[in-house]
Amino acid sequence: MFRRREAVPFAFVAEADRFRSNVTPPPRERPSRSDLASRSLIGLTMVCGLVGALLLGVPALDSGQAQGHSQKSEASRGH
Repeated sequence: MFRRREAVPFAFVAEADRFRSNVTPPPRERPSRSDLASRSLIGLTMVCGLVGALLLGVPALDSGQAQGHSQKSEASRGH
C-alpha cells in the first residue's frame, strides 16, 4: 500500500510556471436580448418560488403552543 512518488525536477516546474500559449481563445459571444430576458425570467421565477414556499411554510411550522397553552390554563382555572 505504499505510494510511489516520482521526483519532479525543479527546472520542469519552473518552466511550467512561465509557459504562455501564443494561441488566443476566440472572443466570447455577447448574449442576445432574448437570452438575457430568459435568464432573468428564470431567476425571477426561482426567487418567487422560494419566497412563496417560505410564506406558505412558516405558518405550517408554527406549533400552535400559544393557543394550546391558553386553553390549558383556562381549563385548569375552572377545576
